[in-house]
Amino acid sequence: MSELTHFNQAGEAHMVDVGDKAVTQRTAVAEGWIAMHSQTLALIADGGHKKGDVLGIARVAAIMGAKRTSDLIPLCHPLPLTHVNVEFRLEPSPPRVHCVVTARTHGQTGVEMEALTAVQVGLLTLYDMCKAVDKGMVMQDVRLVEKRGGKSGHWRRQPE
Repeated sequence: MSELTHFNQAGEAHMVDVGDKAVTQRTAVAEGWIAMHSQTLALIADGGHKKGDVLGIARVAAIMGAKRTSDLIPLCHPLPLTHVNVEFRLEPSPPRVHCVVTARTHGQTGVEMEALTAVQVGLLTLYDMCKAVDKGMVMQDVRLVEKRGGKSGHWRRQPE
């Protein structure tokens, strides 16, 4: 395992200097779930929620989250994202919504944080829109699935 890069020789937090790193195409895929009552999932699936298109709003929120990642994570570099794709899949058993985000950039540092932030913001938006009918929803297993590009190359999570 390599050392933590967000600390300098004196142990102080700092933003990593990526100025000498190669510019490459970088991609990250992250995922997570929000578990809920089956009635809540049915409201989302049927479009019967009084707040409107719950998944559409959560998709836009996830994209906005990816774009604002460096505003939220103190040592994260602002990145010019070239693509953010957000997919939601409704899963009936157990009742939950699966969110998968793919983020891309052409740059000197990866987009893992943008993909992870987008998943979490998308799930938080689902919670916010549905909390009036289901306060017990639980966000679960937000994690990186895959990353490509940069010095470390390709990494993919192994099946559990």
